[in-house]
Amino acid sequence: MKILLATVFDYPHAGGLSTHVTTLKAGLEARGHEVDVLSFSDISPVSQNLLAKGPSFILNKLSKGSGIIWSHHVRQKMLYRLIEQHKSKGYDIINAQEVFATLAAIETGIPTVTTVHGYMTYEAISRGSVVEGSRQARYLLQKEVEAYTKTRKIVTVDQRIKNYVFEKAGVEATAIRNFIDINSFKPDKENRLAYRRKHGFAEDTNIIFVPRRLTKKNGVIYPVLALPQVLEKYPNTMLVYAGMGEAFQELKSLIHEKGLEEKTKLLGAIPHEAIKEYYALSDIVLVPSVHSAGVEEATSISALEAMGSGSPLIASAVGGLKEIVRHEQDGLLVEEKNVDQLAQAIIYLLDHPEIGQRLAKEARRKIEEEYSHLAAAKKYEEIYAAALQQ
Repeated sequence: MKILLATVFDYPHAGGLSTHVTTLKAGLEARGHEVDVLSFSDISPVSQNLLAKGPSFILNKLSKGSGIIWSHHVRQKMLYRLIEQHKSKGYDIINAQEVFATLAAIETGIPTVTTVHGYMTYEAISRGSVVEGSRQARYLLQKEVEAYTKTRKIVTVDQRIKNYVFEKAGVEATAIRNFIDINSFKPDKENRLAYRRKHGFAEDTNIIFVPRRLTKKNGVIYPVLALPQVLEKYPNTMLVYAGMGEAFQELKSLIHEKGLEEKTKLLGAIPHEAIKEYYALSDIVLVPSVHSAGVEEATSISALEAMGSGSPLIASAVGGLKEIVRHEQDGLLVEEKNVDQLAQAIIYLLDHPEIGQRLAKEARRKIEEEYSHLAAAKKYEEIYAAALQQ
């Protein structure tokens, strides 16, 4: 098949959706398909700023959420024109990666399948971009329903999102949990010291890695709140964040307030390839997600990458994390927002590195058996074939 993966967001970018697209593309190509990606990044920077980003910023100042809606509409139109320009390639199907990409794809007349990665309206509310109960929030939800009812098939990345789509639009979706390239994200601990030297970390430092976009639902403040307890027993511990987002300033202020500047490092958004080195040099990986405005973590790609990379994982017992982590078998689960539990889980693994190694080994086995990008690509292929028969 000739398959187009389409998104109204930038590609590539630091985030789960971009990682999903890259990994799905690799899996589909390995199965013999021809795959292209079109995204907002394929639009000229001048057009992006003049038509989408600039007006969006101004409109949001006038009425919160209005700029978001403007931006989505402009991005939809731009993506539609892009697809039209590339129609000569003869795509059999488009796999749109969110609501407005779906609406753009459907308009081209090419059969469209939609992957739903989250709860668009409620995530906008959680970020503070849209006011709950506002006209803008109602409009975004209306667009979600429109996209879900018009697309040929829907794939969701976990069971809760599947239930959400049915609840809002009455459409039955297929849940295919997130996945990783198991050949790319694999144990690399033999290079642990070399990576530490490369990135400026001492050999004997306990490195706790948080590979999370800095947004409220990812619970990024809680590792900072737990760190003082850890430092009491293990003063040579450092907390390292990889990611950016609207919670950056809040996190930075909290670190300053707690006097932890020397014990934390904010890397910002780093290339996905570099993330592999941080998994390898880390002692523990944290995915401390929380409920926020009705939004739950899906099958976290960061958690899957950690589990595939040979680092023991501590995650919050919310959303899709409860589906992929078996407590005390291939990782540790803690209650969301429970600072004491999080701190004690970190201390426990630092006290017992052999247990961490056992958890990491079992996690890798699970990833190979259940979360391979090749197995996921086969499932997507079956969805595409069914959509083409409609």
